Amino acid sequence: QVQLVESGGGLVQAGGSLRLSCAASGTIFSINAMGWYRQAPGKQRELVAAVTSGGTTNYADSVKGRFTISRDNAKKTVSLQMNSSKPEDTAVYYCHADIQINWWGGRGDYWGKGTLVTVSS
Repeated sequence: QVQLVESGGGLVQAGGSLRLSCAASGTIFSINAMGWYRQAPGKQRELVAAVTSGGTTNYADSVKGRFTISRDNAKKTVSLQMNSSKPEDTAVYYCHADIQINWWGGRGDYWGKGTLVTVSS
């Protein structure tokens, strides 16, 4: 029922900017944390950035100062503004959300299908 749909991936030259967006839809009681993860070939999936419903953010050291995460609670969206991109940012980026689908249930992890970001040198 819950879907997370990413958009905005593509090819960008090193130093350039890209903006990823993710929209949550379906049966949702509340969304707690939302974030972006990435996975490069041969590597583990890693947290890029996350933001709580109250606006507290957390960034991986490798992207701090270059990427900015933001969310719109009313629209149930989260975005990642990627500036000063580097070739090592190349990966599939996945949207993640910690969602409670009804008031009596617990929270669960939901994932988008991913969007590819390629940074060329």
